[in-house]
Amino acid sequence: MGASLHVAALAYGPLSLVQPLGALTIVFALPMAALFAGRRAGRRAWRGALMATVGLAGLLSLTSGAEGSLSDGERWLLAGATFGAVAVLFTAARLVGRSVLRSIVLAAAAGVSFGMASVLTKSVAEEWTPRAPLAEWTGLLVLSAFAVTGLLLSQASYRGAGLAAPLATVTVVNPVVAAAVGVTLFGESFRYGAAGTVAALICGAVAAGGLVQLTLDRMTPPPESLSASSDAPATSDGDSRALRYARGRCRSRTRDPS
Repeated sequence: MGASLHVAALAYGPLSLVQPLGALTIVFALPMAALFAGRRAGRRAWRGALMATVGLAGLLSLTSGAEGSLSDGERWLLAGATFGAVAVLFTAARLVGRSVLRSIVLAAAAGVSFGMASVLTKSVAEEWTPRAPLAEWTGLLVLSAFAVTGLLLSQASYRGAGLAAPLATVTVVNPVVAAAVGVTLFGESFRYGAAGTVAALICGAVAAGGLVQLTLDRMTPPPESLSASSDAPATSDGDSRALRYARGRCRSRTRDPS
């Protein structure tokens, strides 16, 4: 359902607006987590939600419609350049020694793959017609390859660095890449000329900062779980000590029946 609505939004809306709005899922997860999971949001979460909402609202008011589409040559050139960029990022991640930095680089490669998958989804959706449903099968294969590549890279980025930093990186890089392609290749623009473009960049930065705050807050365990986990080892240590003491008493009684 959500994927179908996303495809429909890409078919009729500009990339520079649809992709950033997709990040609202993290904002909507805030009240849902409080309602269904009983997890209260802290100041950082509400600050991030406010920043993301204000930034995305600013983008919504400044973004105008698209004026063009990608030709077959532009689509293949863009796909090849993106695969090359992903390969470079993957190679750089293999050469990086620190696990956190390696995870961030892999997450950036995943964000690029996801963003390009959305770009190709928009291109295919605009060119698709019911009279020739399989005419865009090559585009479908390429966007599927980008989606699978992004999924594999995102899963690999979570190894050794937790979830917070990689998830925040993917959340920000994905809409940035798609919006950049929309502005440069699809003819998308912003209202009010240069002033509107600067204002849109500021709104995008504010929204990205809010999404990072929200992601970091969601990945932080609640205080009660931290206290429970800190108490658990002490309890187990106490039980093991008592067990060792009881075994020692039993052995002493066996050796000395009197």
